[in-house]
Amino acid sequence: MPLTRRHLLIGGGGAALAGAVLWMVGPVAGDGAPATLTPADLHTAVQAGAVLLVDIRQPEEWAQTGIATGAVPIDMRRPDFAEAVMAARAHEDQPIAVICARGVRSRRLAHAMTEAGLTPVIDVPEGMLGSFSGPGWIRAGLPLTNWSG
Repeated sequence: MPLTRRHLLIGGGGAALAGAVLWMVGPVAGDGAPATLTPADLHTAVQAGAVLLVDIRQPEEWAQTGIATGAVPIDMRRPDFAEAVMAARAHEDQPIAVICARGVRSRRLAHAMTEAGLTPVIDVPEGMLGSFSGPGWIRAGLPLTNWSG
């Protein structure tokens, strides 16, 4: 049976998982587009500490739905957004995954971060609420943490 990215994420330990995630966020397309992950695969990576997950939505959205367990809520409108993300990283090479409600804002921001050299960046196209890419974090039944400010 061939070894797939999913096997690496699910079956690997911390070091193997970090290596697998770094492999996954390498160049995906010739256009330099950021890598993408499903919420389930991302949850595994976040729980292992291999990826920093940043919820870029607004505080009202965090209060309404909660945030993905393990995520750091940083509103993308903050003037010091890049500095806040860098401060939240465990190390300067830690991949950064960005998630929004339905994948629209995260896609734009992931592209902008990649172009600005803040890499590696992972987009979560399903978002928290789901999109054409899939059911999203919440409908996938992944854990949430209440946010109250």
